[in-house]
Amino acid sequence: MLGFRHESLEKDGITSDQPIEQLGQTSATLNSPEQYWVERKKYLEKIKQVPELRKRFFSSLLVYLLRRFLWSFGFFPIFLSFWLPLVLNRFNPVATVSSLLPSLESFVNSNPQVQANTIETLFIAWFSVGFIFAIFDFVLTPYKSPYEYEADVHMRAWEELQNSNEKEH
Repeated sequence: MLGFRHESLEKDGITSDQPIEQLGQTSATLNSPEQYWVERKKYLEKIKQVPELRKRFFSSLLVYLLRRFLWSFGFFPIFLSFWLPLVLNRFNPVATVSSLLPSLESFVNSNPQVQANTIETLFIAWFSVGFIFAIFDFVLTPYKSPYEYEADVHMRAWEELQNSNEKEH
């Protein structure tokens, strides 16, 4: 998808199709960075009113958060709980099961309070590993909203229009 154009933006909004003279700007300030950011801000304000983009924003945000939390709290703690015992037993599954059986047997034969404490400790370990991976995951893969994507597409077209107008003058 190259970009999102909505007919309501062309009716009352400022689009890149309008000449520079209509916008009340002179050619002397054509390449100023402030003009770029003003145009981007105006365009973002206009597209935030479009219901289709708002719906796409919320659905992509939900998918992003679901993916990050499933990855952080689902995959990594489970992977580490199987991987660490295998590494410690030099990738020998028989040795891994043999070393875990006495712990599992003592857990089953213990009183309910000890079982509850063990389950609580495992839950705290799972949550802390998931939380640490979630923080790093949010930092390493930040969310990019559809609004920003559409603004990037618009601003590329706007820059091309500015460059072509500059070459004409």
